[in-house]
Amino acid sequence: MGDLDDTVAFVTGASGGIGRAIALEFAAEGARVALAARGDGIHETAAAFEDESRALPVRTDVTDETSVADAVERTVETFGGLDCLVNNAGIAGPTAPVEEVTVEEWERTMDVNVTGMFRCVKHAASHLRASDRGSVVNVASISGKRPLADRTPYTTSKMAVVGFTRTLAFEFGGDDVTVNAVCPGATRGDRIDRVIERQAERRGLSFEDAKRAVFTDDTALGRLTDPEAVAEMVGYLASEKGRNVTAQDINVDGGTVWY
Repeated sequence: MGDLDDTVAFVTGASGGIGRAIALEFAAEGARVALAARGDGIHETAAAFEDESRALPVRTDVTDETSVADAVERTVETFGGLDCLVNNAGIAGPTAPVEEVTVEEWERTMDVNVTGMFRCVKHAASHLRASDRGSVVNVASISGKRPLADRTPYTTSKMAVVGFTRTLAFEFGGDDVTVNAVCPGATRGDRIDRVIERQAERRGLSFEDAKRAVFTDDTALGRLTDPEAVAEMVGYLASEKGRNVTAQDINVDGGTVWY
């Protein structure tokens, strides 16, 4: 028996990284999971399930409302409902001073990181309200609390996710749907490696020196966050154990921010 037995979850950005870790955590706890992303990695994630019949790879572009609506509907038709939405899809956006950021880069970052979550919530809402264990978990970032220089679009988008989460919690609370955000610190994986590489180039540092200067020197534990640690927190918030937790933005960051 797992903490998420027979929960039906829709996880965006499930083709790799934190999204794959979340999907596998949910599967380990007994959930049936729609794996939503644009890339072929959703099939690799499905293949990692012990029971692939509990995985539904569904190609989804969160910037396309029709794609989102179709993916949610296919999930409901396949699994008979929807109990949990995990909004994890996101992009890093540019690393540059604000005057060098193009409008197109700004709008792209907001479209994926903020409006993409809105599209998913909009089309999942009626199903979550009908569930007896409805939950939404939005993956934000500690950068939405402690912004990074030269990351204006990304940090602004993650601040917006926190506000979106708190508002939704009160909008959905009457239907006993919990809504929370998880705020990871710098998390091991290809995406953070690319960010570190850009920071190293801008600062004239080696990769390891840039990682320490930007991400790990001021953490209590002095290390990057593992995707599995983020996934475990998401799983808790989606489980019965987390039913009295809502409207929160919870840090999983090795001790970097305290608010």
